[in-house]
Amino acid sequence: MNAQTPKASALLPLIVFLVLFIGTGTYLTFKNVSMAFYQLSATVAIIPAIVIAIMQFKGKLNQSIALFLQGVGESNIITMSFIYIMAGAFATVAKSIGGVDATVNFGLSLIPVDFIVPGFFIIAAFIATAMGTSMGTIAAIAPIGLGISEQTEISSALMLGVIVGGAMFGDNLSMISDTTIAATRTQDCEMKDKFIFNSKIALPTAFITLILLYFTTSAPSTVEIHDYQFIKVVPYIAILVMAVSGINVFIVLLAGIVFSGIIGVFTIPDYSLLKFSQEMYNGYASMNEIMILSMMLGGLGELIKHNGGIAYVLQAIDRFAKSKTGESSKKAGEWSIAALVSFADICLANNTVAIILTGGLAKEIKDKSNIDPRRSASILDMASCVFQGLVPYGAQLLLAGSLSKISPMEIALNNWYCFLLGLAVILSIMFGFPKTKR
Repeated sequence: MNAQTPKASALLPLIVFLVLFIGTGTYLTFKNVSMAFYQLSATVAIIPAIVIAIMQFKGKLNQSIALFLQGVGESNIITMSFIYIMAGAFATVAKSIGGVDATVNFGLSLIPVDFIVPGFFIIAAFIATAMGTSMGTIAAIAPIGLGISEQTEISSALMLGVIVGGAMFGDNLSMISDTTIAATRTQDCEMKDKFIFNSKIALPTAFITLILLYFTTSAPSTVEIHDYQFIKVVPYIAILVMAVSGINVFIVLLAGIVFSGIIGVFTIPDYSLLKFSQEMYNGYASMNEIMILSMMLGGLGELIKHNGGIAYVLQAIDRFAKSKTGESSKKAGEWSIAALVSFADICLANNTVAIILTGGLAKEIKDKSNIDPRRSASILDMASCVFQGLVPYGAQLLLAGSLSKISPMEIALNNWYCFLLGLAVILSIMFGFPKTKR
């Protein structure tokens, strides 16, 4: 079942999915319906798209279904799904023992009151880098940020935009993030090499974000800092250290879950092993929708790819990259990689799946254009994270919107970091920094 000739019609399933999901959410938003983008679940909106893709398949029905299931069961999709549920379990267990409150209050104790908004960006960035999941970070920190914004004059949309931005920073850099895993695997790049290269772009961008937040946002008069136990902050620090040390992501997350559970059992009187197991399951369940959607997107992507849809969109990009030589070839290749993964993420609203879908062609462009694998892996990850933090139908913004009852679009407009990261990616490609040596 090899990919067929590029065909524009093969993109019809994606168009149907986007029209159904985004169109319904947008229409209901104008109708002032509460939680407009949640009235039609993406896991339901994608069903007609899957049916159309199967109908477009040139072959027997059983073959098309088998191809769909092949995409669902692709190893990176399954790996990502297990990371989702384990990250969900860690986030839920750590929160249940008071880890999130302790970490936030620990952070607030170190942050001056007039630095509170930038401070939440730092807290979100730290936890997302440690946990490797922007979803878990948003789920854990957004309620606390909302609580502070409600007690002060800080805009809730701004606070959530700051938290989503910090979460996307960590998701982009973390060595246990599924996006990092997908980007480095597809580009034959070591994780720590990508981390070092990527940080040369992401860290200055984060620093500029902090400066802008500090000078353009008003500080609350007072912020109440509650007592906390530092031991409950340790699981986050532990998994960050283990991740940086290069330990397998599953071992890191499992260790974080077990460590958090042990702390809960020994520091909270009514926290039993049974309670610990229940919180683990709650963490699994919290990731069900995004896990199912990722699997469906994996299957849909496999059908679209086989039917020639992805090849059609990327044909011009690939041709453009091949037409250049020398230094211009490298830049053309980098523009091509950024463009193709951005397009995929806009269509799929899942940065990991977008990287998985486009990683193969990105590697071909990298090899033909003689691009350093650290650059191609970083561009893949950063470009996808930019749009993942800005598309209002993406999981991160939908989650933030559901927690706050605020429009995901309003939150996206306050996600300054992702806007600046997009600009940083453009400047990086234009001027060729950071410089790389083979």
